[in-house]
Amino acid sequence: MENIEISRVILNDIADLQKIGKDTFFETFSESNSEENMANYLSEGFSEEKLIDELNKEGSEFYFAKIDGKVIGYLKLNTGLSQTELQDNAALEIERIYVLNAYHGKMIGQVLYEKALQRAEFLQAPYIWLGVWEENPKAIRFYEKNGFLVFDKHIFKLGDDEQTDIMMKKMLPIENV
Repeated sequence: MENIEISRVILNDIADLQKIGKDTFFETFSESNSEENMANYLSEGFSEEKLIDELNKEGSEFYFAKIDGKVIGYLKLNTGLSQTELQDNAALEIERIYVLNAYHGKMIGQVLYEKALQRAEFLQAPYIWLGVWEENPKAIRFYEKNGFLVFDKHIFKLGDDEQTDIMMKKMLPIENV
């Protein structure tokens, strides 16, 4: 396995965050969505202003995965009121783990997930939760393999398309609490 560096994203990294965000979202979802919905989401969801707001928001953290200085994936975590849906003030949400397709199967997602676990342990979170698109079996298997269980569903809107996200969570060892 190549040497994977995990680093916290700062405001100076905004161009790299915007690029990896757009690239990985497009690779992951473009085949399953209309060109118009995809273009609008990439433009709005990864605008510089939106990413700066998210980076500055208390309780939101981004981390890059890099190999030889190249950003190949990223992680977004939320706590408290920054969670996309408040499940529990003390819980940790994994909002995004995305890795460029060229690096799938190289344990990059697992390394990013382990960073989320470290943050959850540090924060003494009782559990980690996330939403994953029901049409993304690869991601669902990844989370199941890591001990996540389905607990609910919610609607995610991509343009004019309403999609269902499966909500999953993993209880953490009691010594974390």
